[in-house]
Amino acid sequence: MIPYALLQMSGYVFNILGLLVCIGGLTLARRPERRLLGGSLAVLGFLIAASPVLVQLLGLVEPVPVSALPR
Repeated sequence: MIPYALLQMSGYVFNILGLLVCIGGLTLARRPERRLLGGSLAVLGFLIAASPVLVQLLGLVEPVPVSALPR
């Protein structure tokens, strides 16, 4: 399997996992004594959710060229 197809399939898992971590971090950040931990968890969750897009943006995985449609 090519890396681009694997990235496309695992993108939903990364988005859901990152969303859950981010929501947990924001919930934890509501307490004043846990604000730093919650904020860092929220940033980590965002990075997890955005990792498929960031991997493509940095050029680590290149999309497969699609041929032109026949007329």
